[in-house]
Amino acid sequence: MEMGKPLFFLLLLISSSLVVIVSANFYNDVDITWGDGRGKILENGQQLQLTLDHTLGSGFQSKNEYLFAKIDMQIKLVPGNSAGTVTAYYLSSQGPKHDEIDYEFLGNLSGDPYIMHTNVFAQGLGNREQQFYLWFDPTLDFHTYSVLWTPNQITFSVDGIPVRVFKNRETELGKVDSNYHYPKSQAMRVYSSLWNADDWATRGGLVKTDWSKAPFVASFSNFNAAASSSNFAGEEALDSNEEQKLQWVRKNYMIYDYCADTKRYPQGLPAECK
Repeated sequence: MEMGKPLFFLLLLISSSLVVIVSANFYNDVDITWGDGRGKILENGQQLQLTLDHTLGSGFQSKNEYLFAKIDMQIKLVPGNSAGTVTAYYLSSQGPKHDEIDYEFLGNLSGDPYIMHTNVFAQGLGNREQQFYLWFDPTLDFHTYSVLWTPNQITFSVDGIPVRVFKNRETELGKVDSNYHYPKSQAMRVYSSLWNADDWATRGGLVKTDWSKAPFVASFSNFNAAASSSNFAGEEALDSNEEQKLQWVRKNYMIYDYCADTKRYPQGLPAECK
């Protein structure tokens, strides 16, 4: 029986665009790389917990590397007084000129909001921080934190709502700023860790970790990764509804943008900010 053309082209599109699909079993997907038993895979591979106590934190990394990908992870952050702790979730290559795409969740005193810190490194250079409060309590339930990394842009999303778009302007800006690069040539693994950073994480280090509240636990679920040979052109462009949501988040919940920090850059903002 001859396959209908619409179905044939749909199957061809799916088979050509998706190279790797990783879905939701931590035994298959990640290695716990440090923590001396403080990182644990639970529920037959459906959940993973990282723990921090006064001795040590813990972390894991993906078994696979990705060069352009859509990454989703559901995370339930450390509840209660999490001041001084950082839960990091990021993609990174290795070496002194590494690329990196970051989420870091900076703990706080009970009742005060978490800060979601984002950053982009290329060729070892970062300093592209944007920070946000969240519009929900991230400790009560799992929420999905996503990165869509394409040759054209990086989109950070929370529960499907875009919060940041970092565009590739290397062709345009590389001629005027030798420090501007875009992550495009180094494959990256997915990493996560829970660690003590009370020298800077909460109010610039003024609030220290209360070890009487330890152990601190962050939980992970539903890790999904799709690496593609296409440029995700259909998925990377924000529609009008997504663009409105992006602007809503940035207007109401963004608390720091390096592109607006004239005190940090008295000689002029970075080229990509203009």
